[in-house]
Amino acid sequence: MAERERSISTGVADSIERLVALFERFPGIGQRQAQRFVQFLLRASPTLRREFIDALGSLSDSVYQCPSCMRFHAGDKKKCSMCSNPERDTKLLAVVASDADLAALERSGTFRGYYFVLGGTISLASEKTSGLRISQLLKSIPERRGLKEVILAFPANPEGDVTAVHVREKLAPLAKEHDFIITTLGRGLSTGSELEYADPETIKSALDSRR
Repeated sequence: MAERERSISTGVADSIERLVALFERFPGIGQRQAQRFVQFLLRASPTLRREFIDALGSLSDSVYQCPSCMRFHAGDKKKCSMCSNPERDTKLLAVVASDADLAALERSGTFRGYYFVLGGTISLASEKTSGLRISQLLKSIPERRGLKEVILAFPANPEGDVTAVHVREKLAPLAKEHDFIITTLGRGLSTGSELEYADPETIKSALDSRR
C-alpha cells in the first residue's frame, strides 16, 4: 500500500515538473513564473482546467496558418479574414516579426494594407536567418498586384534593425523590378521598444513618420 502511494506521489510530482518545464518554454517566462502558472491550475476548479485542456486541443482542429500573411487564425477557411478582405489597400504591405506585432498594428486602426509575418527577427548571437520566412516573402511579391510600398515594421531594437537591413537587401531587386518602395517605421517608436507593447498613438506616429 505504501509503495503504491509513493508511486502515485511520484507520478503527480512528475506531472507538475513536466508542466512547469513546458511553461518555461514560453517566451519571457522563467521558472518562478512557470511554477505560479502551475500552482494556479492546481488551485483552479476542474471546470476551468477542462476549459484549458479543451482550448489547447482545439488548436489543431480550428486554427490555421494563413498561406498569404502566415499568421495563425481561427476560422473555417485557411485564408484569414484580413487577406480575404477586398477592401484593404493592395498598395501597402507591412512585414512584421510576429502575430503579436500584426495585432498591435491592427489595433492602432491606422494601417489598412496587408501583412506578412516573418516569424521572428535575426539573432545577433548567431545571425542566422533559418526559421524566418524570407523566401516565402520574396516569392509572394510578384503575386501582389498593385503593390507600391513595403513597410518593414520590426521592433526598434538591434535585432529588429539587423533584420530590416537584411530584408531590405533581399527585397531591393524586386522593388526595382516591380516598382515599389521599401520603408521602415519612423520615430514614433523609441529605441529598444517592442511593437506588440506599443500603444495605438505611438504606432500611428511611427507609421505616419515612416521613411
